[in-house]
Amino acid sequence: MPPNVIDVPFQQDPEKVYNQAELDKPSASQSAVSQDNYYLNIIQSTLNLLAHISVGVTVGVSLLFALRNGLPIGATPQHVILCVLGYQLLMAEAILSLSPHNGWSSRLKFVDKRRAHWILQLLGSGLALAGCFIKILDKSVHWNTLHGQFALVSMVFTTVSLVNGLTSLYAYELSKFRLSPSLSKLTHICFGTVGFVAASISLCYGFDKNQFRNWASGNFTTAMISFVSALTIIIIINPFITFFNRSRGLFKNN
Repeated sequence: MPPNVIDVPFQQDPEKVYNQAELDKPSASQSAVSQDNYYLNIIQSTLNLLAHISVGVTVGVSLLFALRNGLPIGATPQHVILCVLGYQLLMAEAILSLSPHNGWSSRLKFVDKRRAHWILQLLGSGLALAGCFIKILDKSVHWNTLHGQFALVSMVFTTVSLVNGLTSLYAYELSKFRLSPSLSKLTHICFGTVGFVAASISLCYGFDKNQFRNWASGNFTTAMISFVSALTIIIIINPFITFFNRSRGLFKNN
């Protein structure tokens, strides 16, 4: 290169650069969809946070009520502690673990989400069923109240969901025997959701008993029933959407 000559770098045509930038810009419809998804994600994340807060309040107050007379505790406090920890804590977290907006599980791989789900479900179901059987052995008359009747429904569907969960977990292997994986997962979602909802309704009727109302007061009891209702509705949103999408896909394929 001759002396005193400056090497000028290549510059793109400004008109081409401008046109390319215009092409790379998202369209108005794409921007609107992105904005809608952004707000939807915020709503879903907020609902997930509210669900965790409601779970914490429900479990905390229930444990305080069960332990109000100190140790050792009788059959009824054992029943309350095991069922609340089983249903409203572990099984609630088992359902939430599969949600893409759940805080502690959102970063997990899908296979790890499934592992967390069935471990939490297994532990929660075991505690809940143990709590139910403790109360059954303690009473001579069973299922004569709405609290007990919904508890029975929850026990039945929880047990069926546990068995059905195994077929859902090994859906691929069972497909070799002409068992539909989609159908197995659909029934698992259905049984598990019904069992959880029935447990929540049973807990609401448990809060409505005079024993709890006299300890907590009427307004606080109403607030606790509202917390349980809110967490139940929020938690079953994702299973309901999954059930609907899978059902639609199953019918389309048939």
